[in-house]
Amino acid sequence: MDRMPYVAGQFYPGDAVTMMTEVKGYLNQASARETAPTILAMAPHAGYMFSGAVCGHTLGRANLAKNILLLGPKHSPLGERLAVWPSGNWKVPGCSVPVNESLAAAILASDSRLMADTASHLEEHSLEVILPFLAALDPEVTIVPVAMWERNASVLVEIGANLGRAVADFPEPVSIVVSSDMNHMLPDKVTRKLDGLAIAAALTLDPATLFRTVAENRISMCGVMPMTAGLAAARVLGATRAELVEYATSGDVTGEHTQVVGYAGILVS
Repeated sequence: MDRMPYVAGQFYPGDAVTMMTEVKGYLNQASARETAPTILAMAPHAGYMFSGAVCGHTLGRANLAKNILLLGPKHSPLGERLAVWPSGNWKVPGCSVPVNESLAAAILASDSRLMADTASHLEEHSLEVILPFLAALDPEVTIVPVAMWERNASVLVEIGANLGRAVADFPEPVSIVVSSDMNHMLPDKVTRKLDGLAIAAALTLDPATLFRTVAENRISMCGVMPMTAGLAAARVLGATRAELVEYATSGDVTGEHTQVVGYAGILVS
């Protein structure tokens, strides 16, 4: 089954040429690409006018493998809570990105709580918004999209560790890309303080610390669940370093600072 675009023309341009021109413009703002392979990259998924620069700076710096395990939150109530899209293609204007069926099968086999399910993804924007950046970076990229909604931190860490082992055993290199925005709809000064706590926790590479920090401080980081699992996977894969590449809020674009959303880009190697 192929997945058709759901938010083209809303979160990003619906015209293929305009979309790719904008995406490449953001990617071209990145500094030199990392020499070490990127184990995990976290990038935001808002409308491009708000978060495109942070996403471009981050993924443009990343040294990603051809094969990408995409982890994102579930904003939609449809489908399974831990949903793997198992086959077919994901389409955005001008691009058709294949799902890596062998990797998807290995991911599904890694943990019985992960389910093959397409319904969870049909009205979910968090991974779709990242996809044009990946296609621009490598026209031959393959993906395995996973939508996650699990409130138990221990379960997320267990699943993440199993994902890490599946990636380690896969015969080709795989990078993990996590989709997440940061705190939502509080004043800019408050959002920056809360996001600073979450970012500092993520940079420790300790998934439990990140989850606990976000929960205890009521930080509305929508991708904390996939990032918790992603960090657990990265640790299995030997991660030793995390770096904040870029941070911004929607207020930096709009000039409106009473209610903002935060955006962070992180690379793990």
